[in-house]
Amino acid sequence: MLIHVPETPCGRLGDAWRTCVGTGRFELALRRDYQDSLALLQRDIGFRHIRGHGLLSDGVGIYRPYEYQGVRQVRYAFTYLDQVVDAYLELGIKPFVELGFMPSELASGDQTVFWWHGNVTPPRSWTEWAALVRATVTHLIDRYGLDEVRGWPIEVWNEPNLKQFWQDADAGAYHRLYEITANTIKDIDGSLQVGGPAISPGEDDWLLRFASFVTDREVPIDFVSRHAYTSGPAQQVPFGVHQTLEPASRLLEQFALPRQQLRGTPLAGLPVHITEFNSSYRPDNPIHDTAFNAAYLAPVIAAGGEVADSFAYWTFSDMFEEEGVPTALFHGGFGLLTHRQIKKPTYHLYAFMARMGDQILTRGTDHLVTVDDTGRVTILAWSPVDHTGTASPGHHPLQLSVPVSAPGASSAFVLRSTVDEERGNAWTAWCEMGRPRSPRPRELEVLREAAEPARSHRSLPLVDGRVTLDVTLSRHEVTLLEITPVVDETPPWYDERRLLGADPTAEPFS
Repeated sequence: MLIHVPETPCGRLGDAWRTCVGTGRFELALRRDYQDSLALLQRDIGFRHIRGHGLLSDGVGIYRPYEYQGVRQVRYAFTYLDQVVDAYLELGIKPFVELGFMPSELASGDQTVFWWHGNVTPPRSWTEWAALVRATVTHLIDRYGLDEVRGWPIEVWNEPNLKQFWQDADAGAYHRLYEITANTIKDIDGSLQVGGPAISPGEDDWLLRFASFVTDREVPIDFVSRHAYTSGPAQQVPFGVHQTLEPASRLLEQFALPRQQLRGTPLAGLPVHITEFNSSYRPDNPIHDTAFNAAYLAPVIAAGGEVADSFAYWTFSDMFEEEGVPTALFHGGFGLLTHRQIKKPTYHLYAFMARMGDQILTRGTDHLVTVDDTGRVTILAWSPVDHTGTASPGHHPLQLSVPVSAPGASSAFVLRSTVDEERGNAWTAWCEMGRPRSPRPRELEVLREAAEPARSHRSLPLVDGRVTLDVTLSRHEVTLLEITPVVDETPPWYDERRLLGADPTAEPFS
C-alpha cells in the first residue's frame, strides 16, 4: 500500500531520546577506553546528559573520615569527581547526578550490590549524610558555577523498591533519605533540580506512595523518575543469561505510566525522566548485541518523546562491570559500543536518529518521516520483529510518496544507510570468526569495518514535487533514507562517452 506523506509538518521531533544516556559506575570514566568511546558517541549522536551509579561509593573516594586528637572529622576528596566531570564537559555532555551508593564508612550495614560492592544500606548518621550531600553539591557549584549546575538534574538513589539496591526495599527509610537529601539541596539553592524515586518496573504503587509522602510533608520535588525494561526472569548459562521479552510497546506504556498515575495529584505536570531503559535488565544478555535489539527498540526511540521528557538508554558502553570484568568482547553487555569502540546495530539506530530533521511529516508503525529547514527529508524505517522468537519475519515492504520541495529541481538524491542481520553488524562477523574472546588487532579492524552501515544511493525523478519510494526491508533491518532535491549543474559539454576518449559521433561498438 502506497502511503502518501503530507507536505505540512504535524509536529516537532524533540530530543527526549538523547537527553540522557546511561553509563557504568562513575570512576570508570577515568579510563582511556571509556573516554575514547564517549568521544565517538558524542561525535555521532550527541547526548546532553549522562547518568550512572556510584558517585558516592568508595571507588570515587569523596567521603574520607579521620580522627585527629581524639575527635572524628571528615575530609571530602573531590579529585576523581573533578576529573570525571571535567572530561564530560569537554566532550559536550553534562552529568545527570545520581546520589548513591553509601560510602562504607558512613553505612549502617554491610549489604552490597554488584561485583564492585556498592553499599545499599541507609547512613548510620543522617547528619553526616546531609553534610556529604551538601559538600558535594556545593563543590560542584564552586567549580562549575551555579547556573551550570542548575541544569544538572539530581536524582536520589537508584531502584529503592528492590532489596538488592536498598536494604529491605524499605520505603519509609527511602522517604527519609529523599526528604533529608532534597531539603539539603534546596537549602543550597532553590533552583537546583531534585527528584526520584528511580524505581524499577514491577512495583508501580511505589510511585504513588512516594507522591503521597512528598505531598503530605511538602518535600521539594522537581521531577519524577523510573526505569523501564521488558525482559522476563533470567535463565542462567555460564557468563550469561537468556530471557523472554514482552512486546516493545510495553516500554512505551511504562514510559507513560508516571503521568497516568500522577494525574490529578500535586505532582501532575512534573517532568518525567526514564533514567534507565532497554530490552533486558541484564548486562550479560546477548540480545543487546544484535540487529534484533535495534529493530525492537526503533519504534520506542521514534515515539518515546510523546510520553516522557527523557528516556536514557542503559548504557552507552560495555565498560560496565556489574557482573565482573567481561570474559569476551561480545558478552551481551548493555552498551551501544563494545570495549574497543565496536559499534552495535543499536548504536546506528541512535546515529540515524541524530541525522533526522526536527519537523515530523508523518509516523507509522514501521517508519518516521521528518524534514528540516533545508528541505532535506529523512525517513527512519524498521522491520517489525517477533518478540516471542517463534516466527521468523521475512522481507517487509514499505511504499511512500514523499514531498520534496525545491524550485528548479527535477530529481532527488536518495542516500540509504542500512543495518540488519548481515550489514552493519559486527556481532554476526564476530560469530563467523568463531567468537574470539580477545580479538587480535587485525580482527578488531575487521569488526570495526563490519560494524559500519551499508550505504547505497540512487537518483529518483520528481513528479509533481514528489518522489515514490519502494523499499523492501530485510529481517531485523533498520534503515535511514535521506532525500535531497537535485538541481542539475552538469555542464552542457559533458558526455559520458568521452570518459575514455571515445568519439561520441562514432557508431556504437557491436
